[in-house]
Amino acid sequence: MTVSEEILVNITPQETRVAIVENGALQEVCIERQGSRGIVGNIYKGKVNRVLPGMEAAFVDIGLEKAGFLHVSDIDIGNGDEDEESTEIALRPAVNQLLHEGQVLLVQVVKDPLGTKGARLTTSISVPSRYLVYMPNTSMIGISVKIEDEAERERLRSVLAECMTEHHSGGCIVRTAAEGVEDEELHRDFNFLSTLWGAVQEFAEQVNPGTMIHEDLPLSIRTLRDMVGKDTSLVKVDSRETYQKMLEFSSRYIPDLPAEIQHYPGERPLFDLYNIDDEIQRALGRQVSLKSGGYLIIDQTEAMTTIDINTGAFVGHQNLEETIFRTNMEASQSIARQLRLRNLGGIIIIDYIDMEDDNHKRQVLKSLEKYLDKDHAKTQVCEVSPLGLVEMTRKRTRESLEHVLCEPCVVCQGRGSHKTTESVCYEIFRDILREARVYDEAQQLLVMASQDVIDRLLDEEAANLADLETFIDIPVKLQVEAHFSQETYDVVPV
Repeated sequence: MTVSEEILVNITPQETRVAIVENGALQEVCIERQGSRGIVGNIYKGKVNRVLPGMEAAFVDIGLEKAGFLHVSDIDIGNGDEDEESTEIALRPAVNQLLHEGQVLLVQVVKDPLGTKGARLTTSISVPSRYLVYMPNTSMIGISVKIEDEAERERLRSVLAECMTEHHSGGCIVRTAAEGVEDEELHRDFNFLSTLWGAVQEFAEQVNPGTMIHEDLPLSIRTLRDMVGKDTSLVKVDSRETYQKMLEFSSRYIPDLPAEIQHYPGERPLFDLYNIDDEIQRALGRQVSLKSGGYLIIDQTEAMTTIDINTGAFVGHQNLEETIFRTNMEASQSIARQLRLRNLGGIIIIDYIDMEDDNHKRQVLKSLEKYLDKDHAKTQVCEVSPLGLVEMTRKRTRESLEHVLCEPCVVCQGRGSHKTTESVCYEIFRDILREARVYDEAQQLLVMASQDVIDRLLDEEAANLADLETFIDIPVKLQVEAHFSQETYDVVPV
């Protein structure tokens, strides 16, 4: 089936949201909020205002409230040979031999300012694109270690050597995403970076020290750079101003962009036309329904993400093995989509329903790999284990959708559950005993709890509460606190 891909860009003053839609179904969402954008990757024309020989570092004014910090190890001394790194460190000159007060230089932020500390800087400048990282101050070609095939590494090295010869400057690192990418795409990426760096240099010559000369591209523009592929037919944006900026960027840096950029002026919100917000809401839930009646359960933890597959209401029309196979096949397609949509990264464990037929296992694994091929993030899938588990990894490119949009529940502290009213009542009984022993002169004990807990104390636990009052010989008064959660209570001597 031919893939028809559209990219929707929703702009508000507070945030930018990008949705990738394939054949009418949402596949991926990216969100960038103005308040959380850092300055990592930004390039400044700086001025050294203090050299600290004892710390082997310098403070550089880049126009921010606090001066940036530049350590000697982050100063580019012009040795572009990655194989001589240890020698370079051993022979590196002292900081006061490399820098002096008042010196003007280009620096890039590698760590945001934090508290009383200024930004961490480097003079080894790099500019990323979809497949490459361009390094104007070196002539080396580096290949991501995750590209393991030697023939592919050699092909990439040869293509990039052609690009460098053509442009007479700059080195680069080939990113993992470039594996298998056509030569033409790599040439286009290198042309874009070379042109961009030329514009940065030109601007730097015109401005005073303390000026930002290059900012990492906003999400709307990065979308054109990183997300538009050969299957993308249309990029639709609901802001006229952003639309003009995207057109200008495309015409200057990506003139052969395969997709049409279109402004959406309609009164109905752009995302509503494609039910994007409803899909996002569903992507925040644990359960994902399958068309067959089966379902997935997705749990995201700090260490890994687990995905459990269940047949649910699907009983099939043939034997049990066939039912399980069809459910697992359908689940593979859904899992690949959910990984992209939720942007789940790191270790992922998929618990397929156990299959007896080895051929079925191979087909399920092959289908998972096929659907993962569309993913922008790098994935690696292992064989089905004897327990029916599939281990895989997906490269973390940004925060997951849940981490961007949600925070741990203040009631359950992120556990996803809370204690039953019965458990809370028994905790209250233990606390009543404890307080009665400590405050043996108390005239009364006041229990403050949520409505549901008080209701249980007055109903199912009424006899137990009466026995407890008799045992401690102190009356217990109950009081509803509407703002208390089910687990919150107080036992107060009065």
